[in-house]
Amino acid sequence: MEKVQITLDAARHNAGYSQKEAAARLGIHYQTLASWERDSSNLGLATIERLSQLYQIPKAVLFFGKKNDFIRSLRQRATRN
Repeated sequence: MEKVQITLDAARHNAGYSQKEAAARLGIHYQTLASWERDSSNLGLATIERLSQLYQIPKAVLFFGKKNDFIRSLRQRATRN
């Protein structure tokens, strides 16, 4: 069985936050959050924990990496099925 993951922006939307609201709760600029949503491959563990807590979702469900890579992998899975 494949591991189910979602992107940071999907987790934020599911939690009901706008980018500016989530950034304010994290104490960062909204453009920083936008950057993380595009590429979260270099986030530290403390940041990952904060995102997991804010969005109320387990860390294992969050995808950390380049959003384009995530989309590409979904497309590849779809063509295999």
